[in-house]
Amino acid sequence: MQAQDVMSRDVVTVEPEATILNAARLMLQRKISGLPVATAAGELVGIVTEGDFLRRAETGTVRRRPRWLEFVIGPGRLADEYARATGRIVKEVMTREVRTVTEDTPLKEVVDLMERFHVKRLPVLRGQRIIGIITRQNVLRALVGRMSVSVTAATDDAIRERLLGELKKQPWAPVMIDAVVTDGRLKLVGTIFDDRQRKAIRVAAENIPGVKSIEDQLVWIEPMSGTLIEAAAS
Repeated sequence: MQAQDVMSRDVVTVEPEATILNAARLMLQRKISGLPVATAAGELVGIVTEGDFLRRAETGTVRRRPRWLEFVIGPGRLADEYARATGRIVKEVMTREVRTVTEDTPLKEVVDLMERFHVKRLPVLRGQRIIGIITRQNVLRALVGRMSVSVTAATDDAIRERLLGELKKQPWAPVMIDAVVTDGRLKLVGTIFDDRQRKAIRVAAENIPGVKSIEDQLVWIEPMSGTLIEAAAS
């Protein structure tokens, strides 16, 4: 999947010369937590979010620091914080360095950027012009769409082969694992060396179409003591 497959095309933006009041009202009316800042021609110049309104003089939430720390921080940063806390125009408080993607950016890279830079939304650009936006909610919708797709149930042999094939690809999966499948009822047998592997193996089995039930007969061997611990009754 690519950015264009999940992005919202009806993008709500605000112009850099708009007032903070208008931007805040727009966010409340549209129930969104951030607005791309774009010129009348649609060129992205920044982004403004709820976080930019947390430290405001009007609400008495301006950050206060000891004198010695203000000296360490320096006048430049203090002046910038003052401007952001008291500015009345969007361009005075917006974030100018915006993480963006293009319409053909793979969804995996979109999610990587969100995690790496701790952002909730990524504008989608074509050149310098904003054509869409991807939020975490867009990614969630894509997940729901994929999970809702009905898949034809597999045969018993296909279920077993698919599970073992999936485990073979995973670096955490133990080697000594097998599965017995009868009429869609799957029995897990073998040895694990970390009890967290048990949950992961079960998840892999649950994701296979046609699996009706799972019986866990995996034996956990504690590496340090060599103690054998059988699966708890479910």
